Amino acid sequence: MRILVITLVISVMSATMFNIVLPEISKDFHLSFAQVSWVSTAYMLIYAIGSVTYGRLADTYKLKNLLTVGLIIFALGSMIGLASQAYWMVLLGRILQAMGAAVIPATAMIIPVRYFPPESRGRALGISAAGLALGSALGPIVASLIVSVVHWRWLFCLPLFVFLTLPFYRKYLDDKQGKVGKIDWIGGGLLAGKVALLLLAVTNGAWIYAVICLFLLILFIIRIRYTAEPFVRAELFRNKQYSLGLMIAFLVSGIGFSIPFLSPLLLSDVNNLDPEVIGFTMVPASITAAILGRKGGKMADTKGNSNLFYVASTLLVTSFILLSSFAGVSSIIIAVFLIFGNVGQTFMLIAMSNTISQTLPKEQAGVGMGMLSMLNFIAGAISASIFSKVVDMGSRSHWNPGNLYPEDVVYSNIYLVMACLHVIILLLYNFQFARVERRSGQFKIRKNSP
Repeated sequence: MRILVITLVISVMSATMFNIVLPEISKDFHLSFAQVSWVSTAYMLIYAIGSVTYGRLADTYKLKNLLTVGLIIFALGSMIGLASQAYWMVLLGRILQAMGAAVIPATAMIIPVRYFPPESRGRALGISAAGLALGSALGPIVASLIVSVVHWRWLFCLPLFVFLTLPFYRKYLDDKQGKVGKIDWIGGGLLAGKVALLLLAVTNGAWIYAVICLFLLILFIIRIRYTAEPFVRAELFRNKQYSLGLMIAFLVSGIGFSIPFLSPLLLSDVNNLDPEVIGFTMVPASITAAILGRKGGKMADTKGNSNLFYVASTLLVTSFILLSSFAGVSSIIIAVFLIFGNVGQTFMLIAMSNTISQTLPKEQAGVGMGMLSMLNFIAGAISASIFSKVVDMGSRSHWNPGNLYPEDVVYSNIYLVMACLHVIILLLYNFQFARVERRSGQFKIRKNSP
């Protein structure tokens, strides 16, 4: 788990570091911002598709071998990017990085499920969540420090350190291999194409992508229903608890993405802060989430997933209401509000990952948790597009009567809607999962009573 945390930190940093140097890349290669944005867009597309692909492969092949292949590709992409003298080399480096790095979120989901029993799995997921939060906090800071001293190409150098973890994975992961069989690459290709077109449709607002995506979805459903060994078995989605868990996780991921996405816009538009100051304003929340992540995992193991979900929802709703009511105040106070949100979202990730993992049979754990990881990326992309359009449109209505800052009314309204949505999701989770967990706990008590 310690090795996994190190890998996660570097992986998350690598995913976010290039966002701050896109203007520099555009200037160096005399390209438009739309053209160089593919440095981030291509990475996100491949990262999302790769996470479920590696998850499916982990149900068949040895996890240590998949990690070996993935980290070698990750390192190869880093070296190509470091030596790049043309834009196509930069883009190729990022594509290869994403192809390799996608094994890491899949591994972060699979190791806790495969190596830890349900009663202690929450702690492992908490450690993974801490790594994600720490990587998110350090990414912008480390990138700023690197580009202030050397050329932006040296950002490709940092992921090479991930390669140093490979001997430890080879040592500590077992040789357990799933059921040997054929991989349905046609089904996998349909899934990959569907996800890619969905993300492109959302980010570019192109309906043609959405239409083709729907067509590929129909073909994918037909494929998994009538193929002997499909890429994703149809019975996985017939698992009602798993499907509902994915739906709730998708919603909370999309809502939670408002914290890292909208907060910088708020601090820039309303508080008029520079990018460097915005980054440091958001650091305390990420650091606190990383520190408390393990405690959230322990709470899931000792008190149950539903109790952790309630705590997470309370923190998130509190954060959204405070941001809705007081957006526009000092950035120091905003930083305090963000602590509630980041910790709540970290706890939410642990609770939902643990809940969903317990609905899966072991032979489907890889692809099942891979689907969860992929949906988290899709939710982030869709919510980012929606939030951007809402902010651009602005708002003349003032929905929160407690807000005293009319210049930030659009942000206030969005945060208020997010709070209301989380209350609805809490009721849904309580109805579908918390009652089942309580009944299960009562059954165990009766069973163990003399």
